[in-house]
Amino acid sequence: MDYEEAVRQNLDVVYRAALACCQNPADAEDVVQSTFEKLLRSDTAFTDEAHLRRWLVRVAVNEGRNLWKSFWRRNVASLEGLNLEPVAPEGGQTALLEAVLALPVEYRTVLHLYYYEGYSTREIAQLLHLTEANVRTRMKRGRDKLRQQLTKEELK
Repeated sequence: MDYEEAVRQNLDVVYRAALACCQNPADAEDVVQSTFEKLLRSDTAFTDEAHLRRWLVRVAVNEGRNLWKSFWRRNVASLEGLNLEPVAPEGGQTALLEAVLALPVEYRTVLHLYYYEGYSTREIAQLLHLTEANVRTRMKRGRDKLRQQLTKEELK
């Protein structure tokens, strides 16, 4: 597969993974750009399209983490609120996706990868360099927080 074809086929997946990490469309776009730049410079031999997709998601998650760990992010406070633009699957519930994106990053990332991208807990563990037990624990805690959050909203 050539570079342009890889970008066309994986752009949405990489953008959604980046948006889940960054919660900001502008930052997510930066992460996507640096992810595909790494692909262009990489000499990795991908065995199939699934291998390429996993590699791209892993790089996007790492780039998102690096963005949040940067000196600039740690020492500058934004004057504007975060502008969330959730991207729900066709026919999906955007309110639910917004609630997922409002969770802390460790829960938001695993829930997004599992429910919206269709990765298994084993694949998520490999992507995030976690144990499968840790992924399942984060998913349970994330679902509990999500349930609490949605229950509070229903009571209002």
